[in-house]
Amino acid sequence: MPTLPTSHAEFIDIRDLHMHYVDGEGRDLHILRGVNLAVEAGRTVSIMGASGAGKSTFLHLIGALDTPNQGFISIGGHDLNRLDSDALARFRNDTIGFVFQFHHLLMDFTALENVMMPMWIRAGRTLPVEGEARALLAEVGLAERTSHKPAQLSGGEQQRLALARALANRPKILLADEPTGNLDEETGNEVGELILRLNREHGLTLVLVTHNPQFAARMEQRFVLEHGLLHRVGAPAPSR
Repeated sequence: MPTLPTSHAEFIDIRDLHMHYVDGEGRDLHILRGVNLAVEAGRTVSIMGASGAGKSTFLHLIGALDTPNQGFISIGGHDLNRLDSDALARFRNDTIGFVFQFHHLLMDFTALENVMMPMWIRAGRTLPVEGEARALLAEVGLAERTSHKPAQLSGGEQQRLALARALANRPKILLADEPTGNLDEETGNEVGELILRLNREHGLTLVLVTHNPQFAARMEQRFVLEHGLLHRVGAPAPSR
C-alpha cells in the first residue's frame, strides 16, 4: 500500500482501517469496516461501544500488537505497515504504554521489579534504572509499596502499578483498555484522575476504551464504535 501524507499536527493518523477474522464455523467476521481517526499529540480520546464491537481490537492495532487486513496507520510519522517485526517491537517498547483491565503484572516480582522490567528489556540489566523506577512508583502513590508483590496490593494499587510500568520507558502514547473496569466506583474515580494527571504532566497522547460514560466525557475527542465504524459524539471537550 502506498504511503499516505500525514499532517504534522496528527500524531495518530488512521485511515480506512479494516479488520476481519474467520471464526470456527468459517464465517468472515468483519470487525472494523473503514475506521478513520486523527489525533494531535497530547490529546485525549475516548472510545465507547457495545461488548464485541471491536474496541480492544482497534487498540491492539494502534499499539502494533496486531496487523490490519487493510488500511493505513501512522504514529508519530512512523508508517506501521512499513515496519518489520523487529522494528515493530522496538516501536512498541519506545513509543507505546499499555494499561489493561486485567493488569498482567508479573506476580513473582515486586512492584519495583515490575517497573524496572521494561527498562531492562529495552536497554539491558546493566542500566541503572532503580532510581527512575522508584520515582515512577512515588508518582502513582506507591512509594511505600516498592517491595510488595502484586498479590499483596489492592486492586487499585495494582492498577497504579500497571500505570507506573506503562510509563517506564517514557512512551508518547498511553493506550488504556477499560483501566477502571474492575474497580469500585471510588477507586475507579481515583485511578481515572491519576490517568488524566499523568496525561497532563507527561504530555501523553491518551486513547481510552471505557464503558464509563462519565470518564469518557472528560476526553477531548469522544467516539462510539458501532457497526465497525467510529462515530464522533458531542462537542470537543476543552483542553486541560
